Amino acid sequence: MSKTNSRILDEVQQTSEGLFAAGAITKRQLAELEKHYKLDLEELKPTQIKSLRQKAHLSQSVFAAVLNTSVSTVQKWEIGDKKPSGTSLKLLHLIQRKGLEAIL
Repeated sequence: MSKTNSRILDEVQQTSEGLFAAGAITKRQLAELEKHYKLDLEELKPTQIKSLRQKAHLSQSVFAAVLNTSVSTVQKWEIGDKKPSGTSLKLLHLIQRKGLEAIL
């Protein structure tokens, strides 16, 4: 069993594996559940993050508010001093795939 970065997702994974072991769900159903909690997201380059923000026509401060983070964090992402992770990385990927409207 591989660990995720979330206690809740770890619990979901353990529960689904338990259901499979008990015969309550099929291997196909287990695989479908695993798609939802195994979110291997690629790192975003600083230029990609800046491009997402600019494409949305947002200032760093508004972008930070939308992502529930600080302006200095967004600045550090955009110059490569820090990398987004966890929820922030998931939100950035969602914006990349579906646009800013997907999280507003």
